[in-house]
Amino acid sequence: MARPITAGVDGSDESLDAADWAADEAARRGLPLRLLHAWLWQPLDLPIAQDRDAQARWAQGVVTDAETRVRARRPELSVSARVVSDTAVAALLAAAEESEMLVIGSRGHGALVGFLVGSYGQQVIASAKRPVVAVRAGQSGPPDEPGLPAGGPVTVGQQGTPEDSASVLRFAFETAAARGATVRAVRAWALPPVLGLGADALRAADEAGGLVALERRRLAEALAPWRKRFPEVPTVEHVEMGSAAEVLLTACAGARLAVVGRRVRRSPVGGRIGSVAHAALHLAPCPVAVVPHD
Repeated sequence: MARPITAGVDGSDESLDAADWAADEAARRGLPLRLLHAWLWQPLDLPIAQDRDAQARWAQGVVTDAETRVRARRPELSVSARVVSDTAVAALLAAAEESEMLVIGSRGHGALVGFLVGSYGQQVIASAKRPVVAVRAGQSGPPDEPGLPAGGPVTVGQQGTPEDSASVLRFAFETAAARGATVRAVRAWALPPVLGLGADALRAADEAGGLVALERRRLAEALAPWRKRFPEVPTVEHVEMGSAAEVLLTACAGARLAVVGRRVRRSPVGGRIGSVAHAALHLAPCPVAVVPHD
């Protein structure tokens, strides 16, 4: 059974645009769309009237309005919508495990949009076991014309070894293939400390024709299996010296999606997003997909 694409909705403009983006992506991939709103009755300890039924109707209205909107946008799509009685973070993380990806709204240039109360997006992205896409208001755009490319490249940051970036590159190539788009693969590098250059590193750089050529070779090696698997996807390589976040953000100009990795760190204090993903989520001019990897 195909995994759905799940969009978390809370009635905000950001979450409605996230639902639109998720609907378009589900249609491109031939997957069902699931709309989810988390609502948990938690009466306040205040001397004011509190109507549980009215709040429950409001919560149901959130998903009903979102469902009506995406059905009008993508009438051919299989759509389900439900309210989950749980905290927002727990509900979204559970939904992500059952989904191809989770899509949520993001304000950008500040805290990620919260679902019901507080800022929960960052917690979800830091802990989800599946890719999470953050979409800001106005970023979904109009629906694609049938049979035409979605336009704009999918920009992906490649770091480390081919094994390190396999999950991130797979997501980028799958997304580009569904859109008829180009993958723009970006690798940033910095001059290592002289004392940090061991004999093996010096030999590899010398054999490659210098550090720049070595970094280009490393990017090409990481891309090779995905180019073979997706021969229909054009690929542009970009290698630049500088901080990974700055290089990626510059390369995101004109992109329809930025894809970054998040290394899974098992820690008693919870997961971390990482500096590159954090910068992309706050500053990238397009939706951002954060893909967890070992």
